[in-house]
Amino acid sequence: MEEKAMKFATVTAVLLMIIVCVLLPKLPAIHTWAVEREEERIAEAELAEQKITMSDLTIKNTEVADDTEQRQLRLKLPAGVKGSDITISNDYVTQTVRIELPQTEVSYFENDPLTGSSNHIDNLSYAVSKGSSGLIEITMDQVYELDMDYDDNYYYFDFLTPHEVYDKVVVVDAGHGGRAPGATKQGINEKDIDLGIVLQLKAIFDNSDENIGVYYTRTDDSNPTFDQRVQLANKSQADLFISIHNNSTKSGRMSSTHGTQVMYSESDTKELGSKAFAQICLDHVTEALESRDKGLVEGDEIYIIRTSEVPVALIEVGFMTNQEELNLLNSTDYQKKAAEGVYDAVLDAFAKGY
Repeated sequence: MEEKAMKFATVTAVLLMIIVCVLLPKLPAIHTWAVEREEERIAEAELAEQKITMSDLTIKNTEVADDTEQRQLRLKLPAGVKGSDITISNDYVTQTVRIELPQTEVSYFENDPLTGSSNHIDNLSYAVSKGSSGLIEITMDQVYELDMDYDDNYYYFDFLTPHEVYDKVVVVDAGHGGRAPGATKQGINEKDIDLGIVLQLKAIFDNSDENIGVYYTRTDDSNPTFDQRVQLANKSQADLFISIHNNSTKSGRMSSTHGTQVMYSESDTKELGSKAFAQICLDHVTEALESRDKGLVEGDEIYIIRTSEVPVALIEVGFMTNQEELNLLNSTDYQKKAAEGVYDAVLDAFAKGY
């Protein structure tokens, strides 16, 4: 009996050791997946709160021509409304064009005000507020820039791909946002540091003479979903995709660990792919910050990395769990230096053929 008990205990112990050996390496990935799912749940909840009830709108699919050229889309102006009265916005993150029209009744939308080609349109809808202002939402199949004009009767739209407007295209993502703060230490949220660096980078690009189109997943305290972030890169056919984050130890406790890491997609095996671009980012950011080089990290367990169709680098600028580095990361000067490093990395990558 004792011998059977000993054998059972031995077999059980061996099985437990096998289970531990198999699962232990996967625990970081399991943790990452759990964190991603929670942040995605938060982002989807925030998105649902912002939605307006819309009705379907149809489009007359015909070729439209004004006196000089054919245009892709034509909108008939409501009676008494001038082209200058209309407000138009282009949300690149959701690929949604919003047209706001004053003094507009439901009957206006029932008479097919839109004419032209719907080749680039995934969805078309409208809403009318109690104050008789109308809203048209056009969801596009990818990111487009708008070329617009109007006369006394119509508003005209052409849709241009980013590469028809710019020599190169870059998408920049500030990690986290909204009710997803990321790492939090001593009252400092990672989302704010990430955004601070991205806004410094935006200022550099805005003052650059380079013909580079830069699209941002967020420039405020919003929280796009992971899919919206990566699809901005995919649907703009970006040449480069950069995500700005900051690091912490697995325990979350303050430590002496410090430095810069960059994550890349190990499934992107092209010569001018994710890994080579990540190395360029690591070289330039560590040089700009004089930070410790913590190396490259395989990142396909991260949704925006594994689903990116373009060269992607997720830059962990520094460790918020290191007191000295936390103080630096929270300073405007250090954020600007990090942004300068990222900007130099982009120019270097393009010089190398990206």
